Formats: sequence, structure tokens, C-alpha cells
Amino acid sequence: MKTSTNYVLIRLAACAMTVACLAGNTFADSEIYNKTLNSTAWVLAKTGGATSSGTGVLVNAQKKLLITNFHVVGDARSTVVFFPETKDGKPIVERSHYLKNVKQIGIRGRVLGVDRKRDLALVELDRLPENAVAIPLAEGSIGPGEDVQSIGNPGSTDALWVFTSGTVRSVYQKQFRTGAGEHDFRVVETQSPINSGDSGGPVVNNDGELVAISQAISPKARLVSYCVDVSELKGFLESPWKPAPLPVIDVLERTELKFTKHESGHFEVSIHQTDNDRQSVFVTKEVEYFERADVRKVWALAATLKEAPGLETMMKLLQQSARTKIGAWTVEKSENGDYLVIYCCKVDATATPDALKSTMEYVAKLTSITKKDLTPATNTKNAADTLESWLGS
Repeated sequence: MKTSTNYVLIRLAACAMTVACLAGNTFADSEIYNKTLNSTAWVLAKTGGATSSGTGVLVNAQKKLLITNFHVVGDARSTVVFFPETKDGKPIVERSHYLKNVKQIGIRGRVLGVDRKRDLALVELDRLPENAVAIPLAEGSIGPGEDVQSIGNPGSTDALWVFTSGTVRSVYQKQFRTGAGEHDFRVVETQSPINSGDSGGPVVNNDGELVAISQAISPKARLVSYCVDVSELKGFLESPWKPAPLPVIDVLERTELKFTKHESGHFEVSIHQTDNDRQSVFVTKEVEYFERADVRKVWALAATLKEAPGLETMMKLLQQSARTKIGAWTVEKSENGDYLVIYCCKVDATATPDALKSTMEYVAKLTSITKKDLTPATNTKNAADTLESWLGS
């Protein structure tokens, strides 16, 4: 009987310790959430004609700098940012509250720089609310088995500043592709769920220090999420920030050139050469990039030929390519068997509107002259009619 009583007492003590431990963990999670909350923002950006929603984290209060994912801001160069407001000591998490009061509490942000490889973007804010604080960055990477907590703004719920906890599965270098492009960075892989809208949010350790930024969820595995390691954030912040290219339509408007949007999504500019000659020049809708190089493709059609160019013509085009420096001639075969003689060049996507205008005028002049050498004017087709297959490639 005595042994049975001792056993019951031991079991009761163990249960009490378990409850106390769980309560302690709950309190610790709540403390970390409150500590991280005032560093976390809801980020809205207009990109591709639609509004993108994500999360950001304040990393420098003095300079009013916020970090989020590149895929959150996309081609947008301005954002609207909200920090959490409180009522009776608790955060107001209803999404509708912020949308109704955007003029009063929304903060304008300017995208300073982007790093597509790391999927990071840096935003400078016009101002900060009084309660906003910069998050402390961890000295080094977190390790497998360690706890992580995160805050995000998932679009699947009406609530903002949603808390999630989990465990680190692994930390390693990863190369992969998303809709935002090719990525190569040190990944913190966790089993914490990441939803659309959580991207760019803080991932912190048990001391409330930033160890990663939420980035994406694995499409091939359940509860496998990828986050950008703090070492990548530090590398981004310490490197020279590359200016973020403006959307092409904004640049074209500043060139004062008349342009139209082709059905492919690319843009066509008609440039006057002579009284009877207007040359169509095209510029791509998207930015191409490699490492830290951002470029736009500019091209124009010189001729549409029924037969492949002869040796003499090809030699002339090669010699001209060597002399022009900024671009080169290419011969593309269309779906109907015609040969398209196209001059193509690539211009820095961060170049000024004047630089883009000069490039397009140069391409127009060169193709207009070559057009006369390659084909009679009566046989020259309009570029918008003959570039269908090439535009879509």
C-alpha cells in the first residue's frame, strides 16, 4: 500500500512538472512574440498590375530600413507599410482596420535595392511609429534541432501578425528556382509552415534575435519551409546596394517616346527616321539578370527574308556586329519559315531614361539603314507582324 501511494505521488509530481514546463514554454513564446511584434511590418506593393502582400522586418531604426523578400516587392519601387497598432495593450490584428485607415497609419517606403539571388529587398521608410524598434540580429547561424518562432501576415486569414513556432531541420547552401527567379543562398530549413503573405517576416531564436527571413515553402514536402539565413542578410546589408530597376513602363514614360504595348506584353516604340520611314523598336517587359547584372533587351527588325541570308550578307552582318559594340545581329527563323534579320542589344536596367532613349534611337537608325541594303522597301513587313514567334520566345 505504501509503495502504491509513493507511486501515485511520483506520478502527480511528474505531471505537475510537465504542466509547469508547458506553461513556461507558453510564457516564453508569448514573450518572444511581444518582443518581435514591434519590429514586424505588413508590406503592400503594386507589382505586375496586382497588389502583392507580404511581411517585413525593421533592421535599422535610425536609417528607417526594413528588409523583406524581393518577390514581395517585385518590380515595384514604392511600398505601403503598416506596423501593428495596439488597443488595451493588445495588438490590433484585423486586416480591415489597417486598410480603412491607410491614410492615417500607412507609411510610404522606397525600395533602395534588391538581391534576386538571395531573394531580398531593402526598403527605406518615410517615418516610423513611436513603438517601432529594430530587431537584434543573431551573431551566427542557428543549428538543427533549435527552436524558432516567426511572425507573418498570411493571406489565407483575416488576421495579421500571426505567430508560428517550429524547429530547425537543417542549415545548408541551396540553389533553386521560384517564380521570382534563380536563387542561391544559405537556407534555414524548418518544419514551421509558411503561407503566402508570411514571406519576408522575421524568424527568431529563443532570445528573440533574428536568425532568418521567411522565404518559401517546399512544394514537394509537407511542413518543409525555407528561410534566408542571417548571414545572407548581413552580407546584403554590408554590400553596396544595387539600385533597383524601375518598371520599364515608368522608364519609357520618362523618355517621352510614344510607345504601345504589344500583345506579347513587350513594348513597341515607333521612331521617326525620315519623312517616309518610321522604325519599330522593341524593349522587353521583364528584366534579365545574372548575379548582380540587370539588363533589358532592345531589338528591331531589319528584314524578313524568304531564304537564308547568303555568305556575303552574313559576313557583312558579322563585321557590323564587331563594330557596333553595344549589340549584335541575329538571324531567327519564324514559324512560317521566313528568316528574320534582327539587331539586338542589352542595356543596363538601371540606366537613365535618356540612356534607354539613346539606345533605342541607335537601334532604329542601324536597322533602318540595313533594311534598305537587304530588301526593297515594298517587301519589308511591319515588325509587329513578323516578330510574333520571336516575341513570345
